Amino acid sequence: MSAYHSFAARLGAAAFATMVMTGAQPANAACFESGVDCTDDHNIPAWVLQQLSCDALWTVRNTIFDENGYCFQTAKAQAVYSNAGCLYTSMASMPLNSYEVTNIQTVRSVEKQKGCN
Repeated sequence: MSAYHSFAARLGAAAFATMVMTGAQPANAACFESGVDCTDDHNIPAWVLQQLSCDALWTVRNTIFDENGYCFQTAKAQAVYSNAGCLYTSMASMPLNSYEVTNIQTVRSVEKQKGCN
């Protein structure tokens, strides 16, 4: 299954219809539609993230980690993301830019507000 189709299956049809990976993306940048856009070149507004389901928030957050070489430890994440070529077993050691750091923090904050697990 391609990463694109795996992503679609993870989000589900309704969520995927409003949040689709775009075809043109910079190397190592997760890009989405529906106001999220690319996660590495701007801060995603909290109000945009609040429109997403818990599963979509999980996907946005973990796609940032995946695009930056994180080696996933959980079965849930390993079922969605390949650890092939991963570089970091610690999120703290990943070289994230300031936008990615802020976006991860904002996603986690929204997940907490929504009671996501």
